[in-house]
Amino acid sequence: MSLAIETTLLTRFFNDFCAVKQVNVQVARGTLYGFLGPNGAGKSTTIKMLTGILAPTSGEVSILGMNPWDPAEAIEIKKRIGVVPENLALFDNLTAREYLTFVGRMYLLPRDTIRSRAEELLALLRLEDVDKKLTLEYSHGMKKKLALAAALLPNPDLLFLDEPFEGVDAVTSRVIRDLLANFVARGSTVFVTSHVLEIVERICTHVGIIANGELVEQTSLAELRQGNSLEQRFLETVGTTDDEKPNLHWLEAANVASDTNSVAEEPAS
Repeated sequence: MSLAIETTLLTRFFNDFCAVKQVNVQVARGTLYGFLGPNGAGKSTTIKMLTGILAPTSGEVSILGMNPWDPAEAIEIKKRIGVVPENLALFDNLTAREYLTFVGRMYLLPRDTIRSRAEELLALLRLEDVDKKLTLEYSHGMKKKLALAAALLPNPDLLFLDEPFEGVDAVTSRVIRDLLANFVARGSTVFVTSHVLEIVERICTHVGIIANGELVEQTSLAELRQGNSLEQRFLETVGTTDDEKPNLHWLEAANVASDTNSVAEEPAS
């Protein structure tokens, strides 16, 4: 099996806090891999290490068969991957077309290629009508779509997406799902984090679940569907049980009615 991503005992400390603990991830080429976990589990830290933004404390990383921390291979890796990071790094004083042109030039793409791909991406993601706006004026969802367009522009072999559906409308969400399905069908690979489990279950071929910095499960969706739903497996894996259901006594129906009656019966001053 040819792997697009492989980590061995990947670990990252921030002072005394271990954010990612000896994680062994294997992502085969041509798969859509969902990397799941609760807030603070280590998802974004892992992506930063996989994409060369953050150095691991220990462990090894292989991206498309290369080492992102080897200076001789790091540039080649960056040429072949696209990234939508957790914190969208856009230039506020550029329009969408200007930003995509800048990204294309960074990848040394021909001008005609940049122009044609940018037009297709802007139309597909419904950004073509906001050309006169600077990204400073964009909503969070619009910024997310522009970041995705920039990640796809160089036609990468491997795509890293950190919460791509956050703040995106339902129509665009469907477009992104179809786009990613076609991207994987041609043999490329997607590594995506998302809290929207319904979308993950619909589009991903494989999932890994991280909790408290540790990879606690890694399986194919086909195997997972033989048992419970992804949501149920996720809740069981990260340790959430029915005993942990929220219970705010003052929101219970009887108490709400009681509080309302008390206000209504209070005499006027």
